[in-house]
Amino acid sequence: MTNINAVNHATPSLSTTPPDRDQRLQQVVEQLQGVFVEQLFKAMRETVPTDGIASGGPGEQMFTGMMDQHLADALPGQWDHGIGESLYRQLRPQLARATGPSTPDVTP
Repeated sequence: MTNINAVNHATPSLSTTPPDRDQRLQQVVEQLQGVFVEQLFKAMRETVPTDGIASGGPGEQMFTGMMDQHLADALPGQWDHGIGESLYRQLRPQLARATGPSTPDVTP
């Protein structure tokens, strides 16, 4: 089962600097992408018939669950233009509005 609490508590605190918030947003987006991939693998596995000679029982279910979780953690980091990048582009402006300008506007 996926630990959703990590995603729930991923909101950066107000005391972090803008570059730290940006890096934290990237981490959270990658975690969210991992959760999505894990759910996708789980849904795909449910379509495969489990009865028959090759059925492995509870041990196979545990192994495939662990393998899906590992793949969900590993794959998003290898995607150049995945869901994570789209989420980041959508959430980045909101993060900038929430933090305010990183440098004050100074007019000569």
